[in-house]
Parts: sequence; C-alpha cells; structure tokens
Amino acid sequence: MKVTLIRYTPEPEYTVALAAKTCHTRTVEDAMKLSEEEVRKIISIVLKSGHFSVLEHANFTFAIEDVSRVLTHQLVRHRIASYSQQSQRYVKLEDFPFVIPPEIEKNPEAKQIFIECARKCMEAYNGLIEAGLTIEDARYILPSATKTNIIVTMNARELHHFFALRCCERSQWEIRELARAMLGEVKKVAPNIFVDAGPECARSNCPEGDFSCLKEGEQK
Repeated sequence: MKVTLIRYTPEPEYTVALAAKTCHTRTVEDAMKLSEEEVRKIISIVLKSGHFSVLEHANFTFAIEDVSRVLTHQLVRHRIASYSQQSQRYVKLEDFPFVIPPEIEKNPEAKQIFIECARKCMEAYNGLIEAGLTIEDARYILPSATKTNIIVTMNARELHHFFALRCCERSQWEIRELARAMLGEVKKVAPNIFVDAGPECARSNCPEGDFSCLKEGEQK
C-alpha cells in the first residue's frame, strides 16, 4: 500500500479559521486579519465546541495505490467524498495483482491455497481474453483481493468522521492501515485541525459496547 497526499486546500488551517471568524465579524476583510496564534485558538474552539461545519472548507486529495478491491468496497461507503478508481474495463491486469492478508501470509498452508486459487483466477482471466472476450467481461472472474489504485478527496470534517471509524481496532486491517496512513499525511500539513483525530476512544468512551477492544483513552 502506498498513500500520498497529492493536493490540499492552500493554508487549510487559515481557511478554516477564516470561515469560523467570518461568522462573528462584520466584514470578511476584518475576519482575514488572523495571526498564527489566532488560527490555532479558533481551531481549538471549533474542535471543542463541535461546530465542524467550517472544517468542510478544507479539502484533501490522496493517491492510494496497491490496495484491494475489498478495501475500496468499504472506502466508497463514505459518501461525502469524491473517488476516481482504476478501471478494470480498460486496464488489463498482469503478473500477480493481488493483496494477501497478513493472517493468510503468516499461515503457510493458507497462503498456498490463496496463491493457487489466485493464479487459477488469473489463468482464467487471461484465457477468457485469449478466447475473444473483452477485458470488461473477463474481469468478472477476478477476486476481491485484486489490487487497484484510487484517488480520493475528502473535506476535513468527513476525514474526522472517517478516522473515528476506520482507525478503530474494530475496523478491518487494510482500511485501518489506510486510515492511519492518511491521518499521518494530513497531520503534516494541518496539525491543529487533526490534533485529536483518530478512533473515538482516543477522545472519549468507546462506542462499540460489547465489541470494545477495552483500550479507551489510548491512541491506537
């Protein structure tokens, strides 16, 4: 998996603070007079008050490579976002384009079963194409483990929600790894906006009830 923050709103923290201050200032020109300290203070107030609507003014775009279709099926359930995914209609797959889960990787018997099955799928995929089928029809034989690339854009508010759900230990390993990588990327450019972002238990009580991993208060 490779995760890269490729674009984001210029000065995202200033933009968020400006949006918040505009709500309480007579003119936008007055609101624009913000020092770095004021920006940090305003963002802190926004996060503590829960007035997250102003976070929607800051957008972040990620290039995500070599992840499975299992992951992207979960990812696109986050509907307040924009997605552009590598097309299996037009891109012919080659070699061994599959993600092997860690639990399978460390089990020799399971890994052998997985690899044999994946190779048979690729043989069938190539055989269908050689038989004259289009790539878009041959792809129906491909498993969910097939690798893909996707461009994702989310605003800061949705990212907070995404991190709360997907950085959690209850989330599946691959999308949890993705979420943590994305969180690391945005913290580099907007540390105040994402200072407390992460699983819900890092800020308060775990919402998972009987499914809790019993690590409340720990940043995972």
